[in-house]
Amino acid sequence: MINYQTIKPLLFKLQPENAHHLAECFLRLPNLSLAPFYSFRESHFIIDKMLHQEVLGRTFFNPVGLGAGFDKNATMIPAMQVLGFGFTEIGTVTPKPQAGNPKPRMFRHIEEESIQNAMGFNNDGAYKVMRRLKKQFPFTTPIGVNIGKNKLTPEKEAISDYTHLIKSFDGLGDYFVINISSPNTPGLRDLQNEEFITALFKEAKALTDMPILLKIAPDMEIEDAVALTKMAVEKGADGIIATNTTIDYSLVKHPKTIGGLSGAVLKEKSFQIFEAIAKELYGKTVLISVGGIDSAEEAYRRIKAGANLVQILSGIIFHGPDMIMNVNKGLIRLLKADGYSNITEAIGADRRQ
Repeated sequence: MINYQTIKPLLFKLQPENAHHLAECFLRLPNLSLAPFYSFRESHFIIDKMLHQEVLGRTFFNPVGLGAGFDKNATMIPAMQVLGFGFTEIGTVTPKPQAGNPKPRMFRHIEEESIQNAMGFNNDGAYKVMRRLKKQFPFTTPIGVNIGKNKLTPEKEAISDYTHLIKSFDGLGDYFVINISSPNTPGLRDLQNEEFITALFKEAKALTDMPILLKIAPDMEIEDAVALTKMAVEKGADGIIATNTTIDYSLVKHPKTIGGLSGAVLKEKSFQIFEAIAKELYGKTVLISVGGIDSAEEAYRRIKAGANLVQILSGIIFHGPDMIMNVNKGLIRLLKADGYSNITEAIGADRRQ
């Protein structure tokens, strides 16, 4: 296989969105199950009982998943396992296809190892993604379906978009994620309120037996984030994902005026929100941490803080596909160093002190 660090300078000469499309074209090839890709999977998909756990009714062979936003249209699910991910999350999917925001809408902050994106839920729409997913589900590793409202759907009609998507994808994934935290759809974050979440989960839980998780933004006041997530769990949420991208542009030297930041600059902001939520909800619901995770040590910090699972996205752009394997191998090393025989013993270790 070609060394990623060798080709990274060439990829970085491309516009970020063009580089993403190039990667997608490669990763959706049907021969990914053949040598040398099969041997790549054998070396990168870490199988070790120390990392196995049961979460959301499924076996997770390792806790490192792909965050939503990379495989928007469910075209790369087998490839994500080849790269070593223990689970994948497709989307964000909307009821109707939409092109997203005007280009350019994705930017690299190379010095800060971060990405700024204003994609705007560009995707093929529920019907096409549903048909694609039908051909692949059930899969050997868990699949999450991240759902959001169309840009032109008025806020007062937003629940109908989410319920339409839940009906469409019911039984075609292992869990749903309610995305009301992207900064790239006007008014979406306004739905992070008690009235909407109460009404949404009341309807959603009547439509599916699949677990439904809520993904929140990192730009809320910590007290508000804790109160909102606690209330969501009380209303039926089966888990919390923290966090989405941030609109705190002070984190990079040369920000654009649109979109949300992910990657290394989000690390501490995401962790602070996650830890506050975990102090309240650890042991009461499933917690997934995402945002700036770029090493085994950072993933382990989130796990000890209370994360059942972690997700990676922007870090792959800067560190390459070996990153997933390295994080999982590093987690095994860290678990052994602390005397644990399984990852479940480490989850929430800092909460129990």
